[in-house]
Amino acid sequence: MPLVTTNEMLLRAQAEHYAVGAFNVENLEMVMAVMQAAEESKSPVIMQTTPSTIKYAGLDYYLSMVRAAAARASVPIAMHLDHGESFSLAMQALRTGYTSIMIDGSHSPFEENIALTRSVVEACAPSGISVEAELGKVGGKEDDLEGGSGNPFTAPAEAEEFVNRTGVNSLAIAIGTAHGLYSGTPKLDFDRLRAIRSRVSIPLVLHGASGVPDEAVREAIMSGICKVNFATELRIAFSDGVKSYLEKDPSVFDPKKYSKVGRENVVRLVKEKIALCGSVGKG
Repeated sequence: MPLVTTNEMLLRAQAEHYAVGAFNVENLEMVMAVMQAAEESKSPVIMQTTPSTIKYAGLDYYLSMVRAAAARASVPIAMHLDHGESFSLAMQALRTGYTSIMIDGSHSPFEENIALTRSVVEACAPSGISVEAELGKVGGKEDDLEGGSGNPFTAPAEAEEFVNRTGVNSLAIAIGTAHGLYSGTPKLDFDRLRAIRSRVSIPLVLHGASGVPDEAVREAIMSGICKVNFATELRIAFSDGVKSYLEKDPSVFDPKKYSKVGRENVVRLVKEKIALCGSVGKG
């Protein structure tokens, strides 16, 4: 089926108290793996790329791969710009054909974040393209994106004002997760999440879920999270598969052989995350 926006899939997830998994894809094998896992799980999925991934190959390359996957799929697939850092990049993704756009103004002052987000919402509205924003700063580092420091958590009152003034479709909030690998066990502020949920009606997004204990992800979903992002774990799974094959057969020269093992690792992981999100059979 054609690529879809995230609007309908996230609103349904919100109404039925599950989440849609959003998976960062870095190459053809990861796109194939996410599609296979989605088909076998009969689940909607979101595939997404960050600015540094886009710099590696270009918006059109990744969109073409995901669009080809969606054409073979019987479940809804959306193509999402993850952590778009500028109005310019957001518009490039929109013109290229991405069906969901994140504009990340979380590192700017509150009023500047509102102005930037509102400008992207207004530009995407005529096409019906979903817009995600971020308020608060998720810690750690993803690709070239540095996380926040100090007290970066999202304030419930600011979240309500931000949503009302921007008209954004979904909101990524900071409640204690981080991008990349954790040095310890993350502690999520569920009281803060529930307070935000009580004041904000649109779907809420959890970034930095790689490495968060399953029980914490489930509680976050039950408390109002409708989209959960996974990136680092997928990269590790793919790389570990390639490394394991090369260790057994260092003379191999056909990249399809070791890439297949990496792809199979990602399929297994994505199916686990889809089940964790509770979206099995929702496609």
